[in-house]
Amino acid sequence: MLKAFRSLADIERLEQAPREQTAPHRSPYALIRAAAERFPDREAFTFLPDADLAREPRRITYRALLADIHRAANLFRSLGVGPDDAVALLAPNTPEAHTVLWGAQLAGRVCPINYLLQPDHIAALLKASNAKLLVVLGPNSELAVWPVAQQVVQHHALPLMQIRVGDETAPGVPVLQDLLASQPDTPVFEPDLHPDRVVALFHTGGTTGAPKLAQHTQGNEAHTAWFAHAFYDVDESAVEINGFPLFHVAGAFVYGLALLAVGARQVLPTLSGMRNTGFVRCYWKFCERERVTHLACVPTVLASLMGVAVDADIATVRAAYTGGSPLPSELAQRFEVATGIAVRNILGMTECAGLVSIEPLLGPRTPGSAGLRLPYTEVHAVPWRDGEAKLDERCAAGETGVLVLRGPHVSPGYTDAARNAGMFEQGWIVTGDLGHLDEAGRVHITGRAKDVIIRGSHNIDPGLVEDAFLAHPAVALCAVVAEPDAYAGEVPVAFVTLKPGQAVGGAELLAVVAPQVYERPAVPKRVVLLETLPMTAIGKVFKPELRLRAIEIKLTESVREWAPGVSARVQALERGGRQCAVITVAGPRDDALRERLMQGLAAMAVQTELRFE
Repeated sequence: MLKAFRSLADIERLEQAPREQTAPHRSPYALIRAAAERFPDREAFTFLPDADLAREPRRITYRALLADIHRAANLFRSLGVGPDDAVALLAPNTPEAHTVLWGAQLAGRVCPINYLLQPDHIAALLKASNAKLLVVLGPNSELAVWPVAQQVVQHHALPLMQIRVGDETAPGVPVLQDLLASQPDTPVFEPDLHPDRVVALFHTGGTTGAPKLAQHTQGNEAHTAWFAHAFYDVDESAVEINGFPLFHVAGAFVYGLALLAVGARQVLPTLSGMRNTGFVRCYWKFCERERVTHLACVPTVLASLMGVAVDADIATVRAAYTGGSPLPSELAQRFEVATGIAVRNILGMTECAGLVSIEPLLGPRTPGSAGLRLPYTEVHAVPWRDGEAKLDERCAAGETGVLVLRGPHVSPGYTDAARNAGMFEQGWIVTGDLGHLDEAGRVHITGRAKDVIIRGSHNIDPGLVEDAFLAHPAVALCAVVAEPDAYAGEVPVAFVTLKPGQAVGGAELLAVVAPQVYERPAVPKRVVLLETLPMTAIGKVFKPELRLRAIEIKLTESVREWAPGVSARVQALERGGRQCAVITVAGPRDDALRERLMQGLAAMAVQTELRFE
């Protein structure tokens, strides 16, 4: 294992040695096999069947995990899965799902899929990934994945295999555990461990539209997983709660393979993970019982844990790592004060096997920082002009640009090469993240290039506006997006959720926060209070939905202004990657009214369809 990092100087010293010397294992399988050879009887996984502290968990050793990976690889090969074929996985983070994840990579490829997607979208991913088999969580009372799979195969017929949960099974469908039992526990074929072989396809790019699958090579995944432990300061004695799904790179690599690579233990909290409210209520007691040392989080998980009384001895917990979305400094500070647990930030991407940068545990937490780059990689801020990153230029320390990166963790691209333009350029990934590098080499993220709000010709970084709202004591979460405007093109609008027990109006909140916003053009046009913000499966605010909501609010308001007394309904939606709106006017077609409305809408820069009914 590597010596823990504290600063960029430690990373640069490591880089003086050849990568082959500091990272000898270049595939996930090689990392897991090496850990199993060193620590065969250590626990790899502690699976909690439910939130009952009195119930004994299921414990899986590294010896058993490696044997099951071999059995899974043999099984998939026996079913005709070759190097260019995929095994699709529709299941939460369980020991059996890990068996499929790593065994499928040994036999061919794996395609883990979000079971919260619509069945037709899942079917499209199966087709795009060249999946030969779909492994699904079987029937159970906690997580209804099986009914989704039954709908999926109506769109795209594919053989099903179920992961048995308890005693319940779907009749007539092969059971993974039974099939594994009949397979040898050593490989019956010679695995291809070349680091450049593509072994995984991870979907990205939202929940709608054509499938978008990022390819991972063995070298990509091994690179992020191996070097992560030097930032986390973990060894085989570490114990981490990993409640993230395996269809996301956080669950699979950032918090998953990174721990497997060093022989550490992961606590997998029930089928529904951090969505299990019973588990969250007992979170700290489970930390005490399992002697947890590290927490895998996103900012919304930190916020939810702030509402859970620390009713246990959590002296073993050293750090809470968080990624997925920018970490509000105030939230991190409040969590550290309330729990005594150090918070450190992570920046990751699906297109580079999960990691761009990490804040070292042994270094300081720097407000606004996402940490230091991985060894043997490059991360730069470059100017963003005319809608593209200027790869041959560099921003000065502290100067905002769009972040770009390259290194051994960079994906070879999407399965549909036509989608590579604008993201994979000249060996670089253009992240789309706005930010800068400071004098110490730390990466700072302030927003998304595509989220930049252009008011007139003035660029507004929404992340800096959100920081001003999050500093208000009543605000729990804030997301700032663009609202269409006839004169300025776009203006900022803030969507806000309040902390429990707080009561403040949108206008009142805006009046207090506006003087704290970094410049006058960035002050939001309005504040919209919501009970909850739309979230992705890992707890990241889903801004595309809020942008559609902003369009609906603005156009509804505008139609009332242009046509007083007219009843109209506005629906904003996304078509072919573009935002548009359908305005339905109650009543028969009125050409004069149509002309008046279309004249106003023409200045809004929103593709609009006007209907009368």
